[in-house]
Amino acid sequence: MANVLLFAVAVFAPTLVFWGLVRVPRLVDLIGERIRKRRVVAKSLPIEQLAADLRRVHRLLVQCPDGTPMVRRVATRDAYDELLRQACAAVEVRHELDLLPEGMERDMERLRVEEALRDAGLTIP
Repeated sequence: MANVLLFAVAVFAPTLVFWGLVRVPRLVDLIGERIRKRRVVAKSLPIEQLAADLRRVHRLLVQCPDGTPMVRRVATRDAYDELLRQACAAVEVRHELDLLPEGMERDMERLRVEEALRDAGLTIP
Protein backbone atom coordinates (compact mmCIF):
# COMPACT_ATOMS: atom_id res chain seq x y z
CA MET A 1 0.00 0.00 0.00
CA ALA A 2 2.85 2.36 0.80
CA ASN A 3 4.29 1.78 -2.66
CA VAL A 4 0.97 2.77 -4.27
CA LEU A 5 0.85 6.00 -2.26
CA LEU A 6 4.47 6.77 -3.10
CA PHE A 7 3.75 6.12 -6.79
CA ALA A 8 0.67 8.39 -6.68
CA VAL A 9 2.69 11.21 -5.10
CA ALA A 10 5.44 10.78 -7.71
CA VAL A 11 2.90 10.94 -10.54
CA PHE A 12 0.70 13.80 -9.29
CA ALA A 13 3.30 16.03 -7.61
CA PRO A 14 4.85 17.43 -10.84
CA THR A 15 1.40 18.10 -12.24
CA LEU A 16 0.31 19.98 -9.14
CA VAL A 17 3.56 21.95 -9.00
CA PHE A 18 3.23 22.96 -12.67
CA TRP A 19 -0.44 23.89 -12.15
CA GLY A 20 0.54 26.05 -9.20
CA LEU A 21 3.27 27.79 -11.20
CA VAL A 22 0.75 28.60 -13.93
CA ARG A 23 -2.05 29.76 -11.64
CA VAL A 24 -0.18 31.72 -8.96
CA PRO A 25 0.77 34.70 -11.20
CA ARG A 26 -2.84 35.07 -12.31
CA LEU A 27 -4.01 34.93 -8.72
CA VAL A 28 -1.44 37.56 -7.71
CA ASP A 29 -2.54 39.80 -10.60
CA LEU A 30 -6.20 39.49 -9.62
CA ILE A 31 -5.46 40.30 -5.98
CA GLY A 32 -3.30 43.27 -6.99
CA GLU A 33 -6.00 44.57 -9.34
CA ARG A 34 -8.62 44.42 -6.60
CA ILE A 35 -6.33 46.27 -4.20
CA ARG A 36 -5.63 48.97 -6.81
CA LYS A 37 -9.35 49.37 -7.52
CA ARG A 38 -10.03 49.91 -3.83
CA ARG A 39 -7.28 52.50 -3.52
CA VAL A 40 -8.23 54.45 -6.62
CA VAL A 41 -10.84 57.01 -5.76
CA ALA A 42 -12.52 58.48 -8.80
CA LYS A 43 -11.48 62.09 -8.63
CA SER A 44 -13.08 63.86 -11.51
CA LEU A 45 -12.06 67.28 -12.68
CA PRO A 46 -14.69 70.01 -12.61
CA ILE A 47 -16.73 70.00 -15.81
CA GLU A 48 -15.50 73.51 -16.67
CA GLN A 49 -11.91 72.29 -16.48
CA LEU A 50 -12.74 69.27 -18.67
CA ALA A 51 -14.35 71.53 -21.28
CA ALA A 52 -11.35 73.88 -21.26
CA ASP A 53 -8.95 70.94 -21.59
CA LEU A 54 -11.03 69.51 -24.45
CA ARG A 55 -10.90 72.83 -26.30
CA ARG A 56 -7.14 73.15 -25.72
CA VAL A 57 -6.24 69.61 -26.80
CA HIS A 58 -8.64 69.78 -29.77
CA ARG A 59 -6.87 72.96 -30.91
CA LEU A 60 -3.50 71.17 -30.62
CA LEU A 61 -4.87 68.21 -32.56
CA VAL A 62 -6.26 70.31 -35.40
CA GLN A 63 -3.30 72.67 -35.65
CA CYS A 64 -0.50 70.07 -35.84
CA PRO A 65 1.98 71.58 -38.31
CA ASP A 66 3.44 69.54 -41.15
CA GLY A 67 6.42 67.56 -39.97
CA THR A 68 5.00 66.89 -36.51
CA PRO A 69 6.23 63.47 -35.37
CA MET A 70 3.62 60.72 -35.54
CA VAL A 71 4.22 59.90 -31.88
CA ARG A 72 3.12 63.40 -30.90
CA ARG A 73 0.02 63.20 -33.11
CA VAL A 74 -1.01 59.83 -31.66
CA ALA A 75 -0.34 60.99 -28.09
CA THR A 76 -2.43 64.13 -28.64
CA ARG A 77 -5.28 62.09 -30.11
CA ASP A 78 -5.12 59.63 -27.21
CA ALA A 79 -5.17 62.51 -24.72
CA TYR A 80 -8.21 63.95 -26.50
CA ASP A 81 -9.98 60.58 -26.38
CA GLU A 82 -9.26 60.29 -22.66
CA LEU A 83 -10.69 63.74 -22.04
CA LEU A 84 -13.77 62.77 -24.06
CA ARG A 85 -14.18 59.66 -21.87
CA GLN A 86 -13.91 61.73 -18.70
CA ALA A 87 -16.41 64.28 -19.98
CA CYS A 88 -18.82 61.48 -20.96
CA ALA A 89 -18.57 60.05 -17.47
CA ALA A 90 -19.16 63.48 -15.92
CA VAL A 91 -22.35 64.19 -17.89
CA GLU A 92 -23.42 60.54 -18.24
CA VAL A 93 -23.15 60.26 -22.02
CA ARG A 94 -22.72 56.77 -23.45
CA HIS A 95 -19.67 56.17 -25.62
CA GLU A 96 -17.84 53.31 -27.29
CA LEU A 97 -14.40 54.89 -27.62
CA ASP A 98 -12.84 52.04 -25.64
CA LEU A 99 -14.38 49.33 -27.77
CA LEU A 100 -13.70 50.51 -31.31
CA PRO A 101 -10.37 49.95 -33.06
CA GLU A 102 -8.42 52.91 -34.35
CA GLY A 103 -9.65 54.04 -37.74
CA MET A 104 -12.76 55.39 -39.43
CA GLU A 105 -15.22 53.84 -36.97
CA ARG A 106 -13.48 55.42 -34.01
CA ASP A 107 -13.30 58.77 -35.80
CA MET A 108 -17.06 58.62 -36.39
CA GLU A 109 -17.63 57.69 -32.72
CA ARG A 110 -15.45 60.63 -31.70
CA LEU A 111 -17.65 62.98 -33.78
CA ARG A 112 -20.82 61.45 -32.32
CA VAL A 113 -19.50 61.84 -28.77
CA GLU A 114 -18.52 65.46 -29.42
CA GLU A 115 -22.05 66.20 -30.64
CA ALA A 116 -23.61 64.40 -27.68
CA LEU A 117 -21.45 66.45 -25.30
CA ARG A 118 -22.52 69.65 -27.07
CA ASP A 119 -26.15 68.57 -26.66
CA ALA A 120 -25.43 67.99 -22.97
CA GLY A 121 -24.31 71.61 -22.65
CA LEU A 122 -20.53 71.50 -22.94
CA THR A 123 -18.91 74.22 -25.01
CA ILE A 124 -16.44 72.29 -27.12
CA PRO A 125 -15.31 72.73 -30.74
